Amino acid sequence: MSKSPITSPLSDADKAAVGAVLQATLVDLIDLSLIAKQAHWNVVGQNFRSAHLQLDELVTTARTYVDQVAERAAALGVSPNGKAKTVAESSGVPEFPDNWLKVDDVVQAIVATLAALIQRLRARVDETDKTDLVTQDLLIEITKQLEEAHWMWQAQQA
Repeated sequence: MSKSPITSPLSDADKAAVGAVLQATLVDLIDLSLIAKQAHWNVVGQNFRSAHLQLDELVTTARTYVDQVAERAAALGVSPNGKAKTVAESSGVPEFPDNWLKVDDVVQAIVATLAALIQRLRARVDETDKTDLVTQDLLIEITKQLEEAHWMWQAQQA
């Protein structure tokens, strides 16, 4: 079924623009949740437990917003695509290192990952200013939560 069974309150052009923003956000957040879980399994060293638990908090945040973004897209009549192949091909989240990582290396990589994602989200907040303020509000909420997480990860580098 290619035509949406869900009607949209948006014009076709706005629906397409907002749909693209939501899809990009969806794959970035799915990738963030996978990266944070990968780091969670592979972090070692001093302050392991704290980093291990903080990574699970990041996974929970990402997964919460994955669902909200996907459901926002569906509510607008845009079919969300969170398949692994789609995420691998279209995520804009930076590549995360493989194997065991010391806590300091995980912190550095998560800080960089969050910084890149926040930059992408802020651009999307701007993109939705004229097309859909409801979606913009969701993106602002996500950005706020990820900026708080970014601060907490950066604080460990001080």
